[in-house]
This record gives sequence, structure tokens and C-alpha cells, in this order.
Amino acid sequence: MNKQKDAIFNAEEGYVKMFLRGRPVTMYVPQALTGMYKIQASTEQPTHKLKMEWVYGYRGRDCRANLFLLPTGEIVYFIASVVVLYNVEEQLQRHYLGHNDDVKCLNTLHVIGSGVFDRGISCVSFSKSNGGAHLCAVDDANEHILSVWDWQKEQRLADVKCSNESVLATSFHPTDANLIVTCGKSNIYFWTMDGSSLAKKQGIFEKQEKPKYLLCLTFSENGDVITGDSSGNLIVWGKGTNRIRSAIQGAHEGGIFSLCVLTDGMLVSGGGKDHKVILWDRQYHKVQETEVPEAFGPVRTVAEGKDDGLFIGTTRNCILQGSLSGAYSPIVQGHTDELWGLAAHPSEDRFVTCGQDKLIHCWDPTSHQPVWSKTLDDPALSVGFHPSGSVIAVGMHSARWMVFDAETKDPIAVHTDGNEKLSVMRYSPDGNFLAIGSHDNYVYIYAVAENGRKYNRVGRCSGHSSFVTHLDWSADSHYIVTNSGDYEILCWTPNCKQVTSADVVRDLVWATSTCVLSFQVFGVWPEGADGTDINAICRSPDDQLVATADDSGKVNLFSYPCSHPRTPSHKYSGHSSHVTNVAFLRDSARLISTGGKDMSVIQWSVV
Repeated sequence: MNKQKDAIFNAEEGYVKMFLRGRPVTMYVPQALTGMYKIQASTEQPTHKLKMEWVYGYRGRDCRANLFLLPTGEIVYFIASVVVLYNVEEQLQRHYLGHNDDVKCLNTLHVIGSGVFDRGISCVSFSKSNGGAHLCAVDDANEHILSVWDWQKEQRLADVKCSNESVLATSFHPTDANLIVTCGKSNIYFWTMDGSSLAKKQGIFEKQEKPKYLLCLTFSENGDVITGDSSGNLIVWGKGTNRIRSAIQGAHEGGIFSLCVLTDGMLVSGGGKDHKVILWDRQYHKVQETEVPEAFGPVRTVAEGKDDGLFIGTTRNCILQGSLSGAYSPIVQGHTDELWGLAAHPSEDRFVTCGQDKLIHCWDPTSHQPVWSKTLDDPALSVGFHPSGSVIAVGMHSARWMVFDAETKDPIAVHTDGNEKLSVMRYSPDGNFLAIGSHDNYVYIYAVAENGRKYNRVGRCSGHSSFVTHLDWSADSHYIVTNSGDYEILCWTPNCKQVTSADVVRDLVWATSTCVLSFQVFGVWPEGADGTDINAICRSPDDQLVATADDSGKVNLFSYPCSHPRTPSHKYSGHSSHVTNVAFLRDSARLISTGGKDMSVIQWSVV
């Protein structure tokens, strides 16, 4: 294996050369520094740190049974690798950060079984009758092993192969600590624990047509098991038996994703396809039904709130608060697919995110709610604010780009350039130009007039041999610098002429620092980096800090400038997959990071 070549400094020519995947990357040192710069000078971590302040979003799209009300009055749910405890009334979040990957299921919190489970765990449940002393879990491996634990001693009491098919729910019986029920694809099993063995009885459907999936289960006051299935049926299984006591056919149109028995013994069911939340009495007669608005998506999980309140998690990653007698309002909203687009407002406390889900959200970091949201026709990849803050430009996967009023969200302009996705949208500091970086290797330049409301194409910058990844303007709006997928650094004027003079390039002052390759920030690259480790970088507006979004799920904080190899940093977890973007808000007091597969937005305060 090739040892990574170290960066070298050529004092005569005044450049630093680093290597990514064996390719040389040349960065010019400013004239004033060339005489005193030493490449091996020691560097320190920044004195500032980051503190997780708020996590936007909820994972409802592909997980179930993941929203609970705690005795503290907080709701608990998860997104990425963070378990969030959210006090809605006081607008406070606490964060549990003990997980090192996506959280997929939730009951309450204690870490066990590290090294025992070789795959993810799909469902967990605490025992109810013995004070929660036992925990059962089903893993995601092929044989779906059901295991029972004394979680305080971290000791496995019993395990057994559960089913070849997927298991979607598991629960201890509320009054019998030795009885566990699991359900999933076309099956329901009743398990009796005796010492270290688990004996199973399969549920018998008799005349009832066997559904494709049993999606959820709960227990009635008298100890019967109630299941909801993909055919929309509610089935009641007699306590202690494996037989059906009664069934409500077609209780919902489409699958029933969630069941919740209320404190008064009534049952609430949540439907997927029909978006309905239905209240049933103890004899399973329908008492009341409400519908969740289409925009929030199908119901994924239902939790009882205070008084007659309900919390509802949806597959469009929203949490709604409301009651069966009234309307539902969103208290948590987020994205439903990867997001890459992020931009901070130049003069106000606001930021915008956009993603593959075709959604744009404009967020208020104080109220932690969207100021507005808009659905696009195409998945979006990039976004930028005009320096006046009055408009935003959004780049799409389809090579289209649109400009919107930043207050009213009304569309102002629509254009198409090339036929590849647009990875970066950046206005010049004076507001007179828009530069668009594309995956077709070109940078498109537009002249901008009327405060961001009028656009005329100037031309395109041609010279990159790979897709354009990052782009910055000089502070005087006279130059652009770009990075590409094959680690080139090129410089241009707004009339699309390439600038090759090292003496011009080395002393330019850049308005922003989002290019991952430059003399001012090359120290952020880890040893042995392959060029794809860092997805995004951002310098704080006060020029003190640099944050990076990396491919291993970390947000990293460095001092600025960061011009020595392997500069030390503070590292922060919270995202569970690649971090796609980072941006400081205008006052440098907060940092926003966005997630890829975890679909989350995390707000950090700089302390």
C-alpha cells in the first residue's frame, strides 16, 4: 500500500503541495506569508467548542413505535444517532448521545449488548409487571433472534430464533413477565419464558384471512392482545391463548401502523393510507375519527399526551400535537430524504435547507420552526442567498434552477443550464453576479440586476475536467475560485476568463471559505485522506473558526486559518451517516449541519 505523501512547502515558488489519492494539489501562499511560513509549525485546537442546541426532524419514514411521553412531560423520539427528549411547553430539548449509529427503535434508555448484536436491532420492549427489570430485543439478522436481558446486570437470560421473516413489533405482556408477543410478516408468536428457554405458540387465524403483515400490537385492559395489520383489520387475541377472540374487518382503509391504549382503556388506531386516527371504546365500537392532513403524511405512531391530547409521528417525519376532538399542529418537522442544500441568511437569524425530497424549509433558529416551507417539482441540491437577503437561488438535480422571494416564497425566475445536477449556487458579495457550479464540469455566470430579480447569462467557465464541487467569490467580487471532483483548484473572472497567474491568485481575499482545497484550510484534511472525506467546509463570519462536514458522520471544528498539515480539531457526533453540509449563522454564534441518509438538521451553539 502506498504511504500517503506528506505535504511539502516550496519557499522559492511560494506554494504548498499536498497529495490526495496520489494526485498533487498546489496551493499558493499569500506574498506576505512566504518569508515566515513553516509547514511543520505546531497548531492548537480552537478555544471555542460546539454544544448541541437543537435537532430538527424525526425518523418516522422507516421506523415504528418510536414516540413516547415520559413522566417528566417530555416526548422522547429519535433522529440520526440522537435520542431527543423534547419539552414542548417550555420549548427545551435534551439530547442522549450514547449511540454510535442510526437509532432504529426505542423504549427507554440503557446501553447493553455491545458486541453481541452483529446487525441492527429492529424492536425492543421493557417488561411491565416486574418494574421493567427485563428487556427483550429482536435483531435484524436473517434468523431474527429474540433475546431477553436483565439489563441492569447486562446479562442475557434467554435467546431463540424467532422467524425467518421480518419481525416488526415485540412486547412483554403487561401483567405476566414471562409472556412475550412478537409479530411481523404473516405471523404472530406468543412466547413463554421458563428459565433460559423460550417456548413458542403460533397464532392461529382459523377463518380470519391471514394478513400479509401484522404491523403493530398492544394490550387491552383485560390482558388481551390487539394487533393491527396491513389489510386494515384490528384483531383481538384472547389473553393467554393463541386464538382470535374477535376481529374488526376493515377498521382502516389500508394498513394500521400504530395502536395505543389510553389510560381510560379506550383504544386509538392510526392508519397509513387513510391518514385516519380512530378512537374505539372497550367493546371496539368506533367512537370518533379524525384525519391527519395529507401534507404531513400517513400516521406512523401514536402516543398519549396530557388530558385528551395525542402526539402523532408520521412517515413524512413530522410530529403532530392535537386531540381527537380538534386539529393537529406540527411541533416537529423535517426532511424526508437526503439533504445537501444549506444557506444562512446574510443579515438575519434564518437559514434555508433543501433536499432530495423536493422540500425547501426556511428555519427560525430561535423558535426552531419553519418560517415557511415550499415543495418543488424537482429534487434540490444547492441553495444560496442574495447578499440583500431578499431572494434565494435553488439548484436542482434536473439542471434547472429557480429564484424565490425569501419572504413570500414566490418564484421570481426559472432557468436551465446544461443537463446535470447543480451542486453550488453562490452570489457575488456585491450582488451583481450569480455563479452556478454544475456536474457537467462548467460554471455558469449570470449578471444580476434589480436586487436579485433579473438575470442575464454572461457565459460559462470551461476548464475543469471533473464536476464542480465548491465555489467562492473574492471579497471585491472580481474573482471566483472553484474546486472539482478531481481536486483541481481553478480561478476565474466573472466574464468567464480563467486566471492562471500565481501572483494574482495568491493574494486574493475571499468573501467566504467553502472550497475544501485552499491554502487557508488545507490543514483540515486527515492523514491518508482520499479526497471524498470532507463534504463541506465553512469559515465563521468573524474569521475565527472553520467547521467541516465529513463522510464518517462527524462535524469538526478548527481554528482559522488552518494552513498546516493535520491541524488538531474538536470532533462532534450526532449525525449517523455522512454529514453533507455546514454553515455558520451570520453572528458566528451558531453552526448548522445537515445529514445525508439520516435526514437531520442539527443546530450547534459556539461556546
